[in-house]
Amino acid sequence: MAKRGPKGPLSVEHKAALATGRTEGKIVRDYLEALRTNKPKRGRKRTSDSIRSRLKVIEAELESADALNELRLRQEHRDLTKELGTKSTVVDLSQLENDFVKIAKNYSERQGIAYVTWREMDVDAAVLKAADVSRSG
Repeated sequence: MAKRGPKGPLSVEHKAALATGRTEGKIVRDYLEALRTNKPKRGRKRTSDSIRSRLKVIEAELESADALNELRLRQEHRDLTKELGTKSTVVDLSQLENDFVKIAKNYSERQGIAYVTWREMDVDAAVLKAADVSRSG
């Protein structure tokens, strides 16, 4: 049976390539996660005031709700409270986007990621242009 594992120590170049891959992968992951988290939702936007108003209505409705409606109202209250907490958190995409632009072309070429795939992941065309990721890839 053949012995598995590395045949010798990794070269300095190989170690540097692995480190670059880890760094670039983290930049891409962080940027895509931020895009996903901040993706605009369809429909009318809720404001902090409208959420607070709905929470007051829910609290009033809980006093006379039957068991099944109470269950639904308590979950809605929990969801709205969580949403209200995240409304105050503003994510600054600019730094993540700048980091992404610096590495996107190299990452795309190395990983074989096509322009259209980035677009399917909601990366803006202007960002890809700034990163010099071509449509022909």
